[in-house]
Amino acid sequence: MVLEFEKPIADLEQKLQEMKELAIGRNIDLSSDIESLEDKILALKKETFQNLTRWQRVQLSRHADRPYVLDYIYEMTNDFVELHGDRNVADDKAMVGGLGDLDGRSVMFVGQQKGRNTKQRQMRNFGMANPEGYRKALRLFKMAEKFGKPIVTLIDTPGAFPGLEAEERGQGEAIARNIREMFMLKVPVICIIIGEGASGGALGIAIGDRVMMLENAWYSVISPENCSTILWRSWDYKEQAAESLKLTAIDMKGNGLVDGIIPEPLGGAHRDMKKMAITLKEAILHALKELDKIKPEKRIDQRIDKFCSMGVVVE
Repeated sequence: MVLEFEKPIADLEQKLQEMKELAIGRNIDLSSDIESLEDKILALKKETFQNLTRWQRVQLSRHADRPYVLDYIYEMTNDFVELHGDRNVADDKAMVGGLGDLDGRSVMFVGQQKGRNTKQRQMRNFGMANPEGYRKALRLFKMAEKFGKPIVTLIDTPGAFPGLEAEERGQGEAIARNIREMFMLKVPVICIIIGEGASGGALGIAIGDRVMMLENAWYSVISPENCSTILWRSWDYKEQAAESLKLTAIDMKGNGLVDGIIPEPLGGAHRDMKKMAITLKEAILHALKELDKIKPEKRIDQRIDKFCSMGVVVE
């Protein structure tokens, strides 16, 4: 999958591949030309990805090859054991979680999982959790607290499922309860937006001591398309909506809504998933090292103070 703004890069990469094949096929020394073209591609990549618009970052966050929650968990951990069900209604496949060994330390991972193909997307409900998904997440949070295990949430959702049946089963109450309970968890809580972070669907598992975003993720009360639909009665203004929403990692950091930005490989996380997983793992371990030094009561107070100060203007 090549995004519109990536096409000039893709064209040059295609020429590079053809040049390499020609050099091998005809036994011609084209090393200097190949090296020159590689330098040109690298320069174009740097120029392109350092000057992305907000809408282009939204597109990158949705890239079909972008790593999902389970991709990261299996890459970062050993002996991951997925846990299922909310012990009340069902096992929501859009919300996944379980215990994994992170460099010798047992960590509870929770996050929204999307699907790669049509069948997986239907099973995962496109990463949109129902109330039982948020109740499963809360069950895992409480289990982690009981056994003294830190919690890491990986957020990637276009929003909580908006269907009638979800509302009938208490979607709003489930998310609100998660938010309240996450404030009071006694173990370290790290929340990372790895792709899309939309509305209460993201916020329902995003109350933590450290909240971070991947470089090309976005975090907002509403998606650009839905914002465009509400304001202009059309999806055609989604690019303007993205600019107005200021939903990128840089915007969120500047407004004090997240604590840090995790850099991605040049071109996006999907360009080098293993490298991205290593960077993500290092960020988690660094945050845990800092949080371990703080007493639980103080962590809770700091967590509450951090979120209560958001959106407050002091004159």
